[in-house]
Amino acid sequence: MFSYLNKKFRFLQDKNYKKNNNNSNPTFEKNELKLSSSLTKNINTLKNIMGLSSDIIYREFSFGSKMHFNAALIFLKGMTEKKTINETIMNSFMYSDKINSLENNISNKILHILKDRLISVGDVKENDNINELIASCLSGNTIFLLDGSNKALIVETQGWESRGIQEAKTDAVVRGPREAFCETLNTNMTLIRRKIKNPNLTFENMRIGKQTDTDICIVYLKGVVNQKLIDEVHTRLNRINTDSILESGYIEQFIEDEPFSIFPTVGNSEKPDIVAAKILEGRVAILIDGTPFVLTVPLLFLEGFQSSEDYYSRPFYASFIRLLRFISFSVSILAPVTYVVLSTFHQELIPTTLLFTMASSHEGVPFPAFLEALFMMMAFEILREAGVRLPRNVGQAVSIVGALVIGEAAVAAGLVGGIMVVVVALTAIASFVVPAYTDVTSILRLLLLFLGAFLGIYGVGIGTLAILVHLVSLRSFGSPYLSPFSPVTPRDLKDSFVRFPLWSMITRPRVISWHNLKRRKNGNKPEKPSKQNSGGKSYEK
Repeated sequence: MFSYLNKKFRFLQDKNYKKNNNNSNPTFEKNELKLSSSLTKNINTLKNIMGLSSDIIYREFSFGSKMHFNAALIFLKGMTEKKTINETIMNSFMYSDKINSLENNISNKILHILKDRLISVGDVKENDNINELIASCLSGNTIFLLDGSNKALIVETQGWESRGIQEAKTDAVVRGPREAFCETLNTNMTLIRRKIKNPNLTFENMRIGKQTDTDICIVYLKGVVNQKLIDEVHTRLNRINTDSILESGYIEQFIEDEPFSIFPTVGNSEKPDIVAAKILEGRVAILIDGTPFVLTVPLLFLEGFQSSEDYYSRPFYASFIRLLRFISFSVSILAPVTYVVLSTFHQELIPTTLLFTMASSHEGVPFPAFLEALFMMMAFEILREAGVRLPRNVGQAVSIVGALVIGEAAVAAGLVGGIMVVVVALTAIASFVVPAYTDVTSILRLLLLFLGAFLGIYGVGIGTLAILVHLVSLRSFGSPYLSPFSPVTPRDLKDSFVRFPLWSMITRPRVISWHNLKRRKNGNKPEKPSKQNSGGKSYEK
């Protein structure tokens, strides 16, 4: 029933969208407009489409010994590199002696000669499609038009002020690379190429957004990635029909498998080493111009508990920390509701000494344990949001001082008990151990709190079972979300609750890379050198 209503609602929504879209008047239609041989006509056409914005420069000039070659440069001020335009393009046309040898060439060949002999820029392309020329100009390239030629040159002159490569803010590590992606697409592509020096590493560019025309890049490793996954990524991206793409979160919400699930099915990271590791496992990365966060698909539930630092340190401590993350995730969800359920419905399960301590702490509090927990959890969420949105120095002071003052004042005023403050504080700290699921734990602990307050331990059990059933039903781009636990894949369990040594993890995750599973050969286990290899000498004293 609900599925039928959902399909009906989507049908009506698509129908209304198509109706409104047909009646709209876009700035320009993306049909196959071609250049003419008249320079004046081409400039007027571009001005009619692009407008007379103050940052669009139309530089008309003449060159040659007799000044009978008329040309024009069109570029955006602030998005192009002035040095390249002035020295490499303008200086070559104005003062180069090579121009004199081109005087007798006919116009339909001179453009090709100028491209090969005169313009000393790495990337120069010929094109006659007006829409593609406009898109290149708006991306920071320079358009060269020549009178008498029905083609133009696209000269790569991109250069604008941008944030450099800095340390990652969200995926901080003690050991490992510190560099992070920035907002420039070409720089992010270079960072990935530095990690994977393989000719099979493939970058595919496309544009999405009718108004923003945002550059998107799909990255994958041929021979490792499943071709069906690439086709599915292309299908979902080509299906996007929107005005603007301003951040990777826009793309994520358009391509995710379950838009109504609180669990993410598309991964994101701002560290090149993490994205490179996922590409090497057979995943596809999606880079978006203007954001330092790169999307990766498919995403497994287990990835939220994995850190890049786990693979840079020895497996013993890495396994201990990973187990600690699983425990912290459970504590952040179940700690408040467990306190409420035990203190309200199941006092007999609490040791006598602890029960007396809880009763004395709650003595004089006018609210039940449910409202007490709800008040403290909402206060924590407000403080956390205020600390994130305010400037860094002010936000940290507000978070620390606000928590201390509110907690102390609430206990002194008799609004909450001291044990409840400890429980909520422990919950807050545990939720930050797994930052990938911080928003998920905030919602789940509230849902379980309501179920536990009305149904007791049975409500907690029903809620936990519903969460597990939902996780098992999820898929991310065809891969089971709860793999390798459901379905059970014994080989992939080496990198689940604990991390086995790297030399023992021979295969890639089976649910991601279907045909090229082997990533390293057997026999990589380190061994002590034998006496023969050491020249018959013993290193022991």
